[in-house]
Amino acid sequence: MSDALAGLVDGWPPRNVSVAVITSSHTYTHGDIDHDYRIASVSKLLTAYATLVAIEEGTTSLDTEVGQESCTLRHLLAHAGGYPFEGTQPVNAPGRKRIYSNTGYDMIAAHVESQASIPFARYLRESVCEPLGMSSTLLAGSAAKDVHSTVRDLAAFVTEMRAPTLVSRTTWLEATVPHFPELEGIVPGVGRFSPCWWGLGPELKGHKHPHWLGERNSASTFGHFGGAGTFAWVDPVADVGCVMLSDLGFDDWGLTYWPTFNDAIVAKKFLS
Repeated sequence: MSDALAGLVDGWPPRNVSVAVITSSHTYTHGDIDHDYRIASVSKLLTAYATLVAIEEGTTSLDTEVGQESCTLRHLLAHAGGYPFEGTQPVNAPGRKRIYSNTGYDMIAAHVESQASIPFARYLRESVCEPLGMSSTLLAGSAAKDVHSTVRDLAAFVTEMRAPTLVSRTTWLEATVPHFPELEGIVPGVGRFSPCWWGLGPELKGHKHPHWLGERNSASTFGHFGGAGTFAWVDPVADVGCVMLSDLGFDDWGLTYWPTFNDAIVAKKFLS
C-alpha cells in the first residue's frame, strides 16, 4: 500500500474509494481492493475485450453487420452506429456522429452470444475473467453497465491492457487508436467535443478539454469512466495504468477531483 497514494484521495466525498496504480514493475494500492463495486460503464472495456477475443477466434468480425443497414460491429464498438444512449430505434445513420450508446453495447453482447451459442456473461467469464484470474468479476445485467468487480480484479485487467496476452498486440493496437476519427460527439457528463475520439471500446483522450483525465495524460491515453464513480485507464506514453472504484455516482465531484488525481499519477506522485 502506498501512503502517498492514500494522500492523493484524502478528502474525497465517497464513503469507499479503492485505487490501484500499475507500472511495469509494481502495483500500488489504496483502500479495500477486494470491495465489490458496480463498475458501470467501465463494463464496456470488458465487453469490448471479450468481443475482440471472439473476433480473433473467428466467431465474428469487425465488418459483420449488426443492427440497422450498414451498421457494423466496428461502428457499435466505437459508438458510431447511430443508436441513442438508450433505445433500440436508430437516431442517425452509421458513421455520421459519435453517439454514446448503452444500446449499442447490449447489441454487441447479444451478437456475440448468438454467434458463440453461449450466454455472453459466460463468454466474458471464460474468455477474459478466468484467464486473468478475475474471480470476483461478474456480469449481472447489461453488458454496457452492469459488471461488478474489485480493484484487485481490474488491476489484472489494466495489466492486460498494458501488455495484451488474450488478444494479439496488433488487435489491441487497432482497438486503442481512433476509429471514425473525424466524428464529433458528447462524452456524457463531461462535454461535447469535435473531434470526439474513440477506439474499439476505450475512449481516447485526444485533445479533449476539460476532461475526466488529467492535463498530463497523453493524447494516446485510453480507458473509460463509469457513472457509478469509477474509471480505468492506461497512458502508454507515461507507461502507467490506473483503476479507481468508488461508491459515489459521477457528478461534479468527478470533474473536480479526478483530473488533478490523474495528473498526480502521471507525475508519479504516488511514489513520494
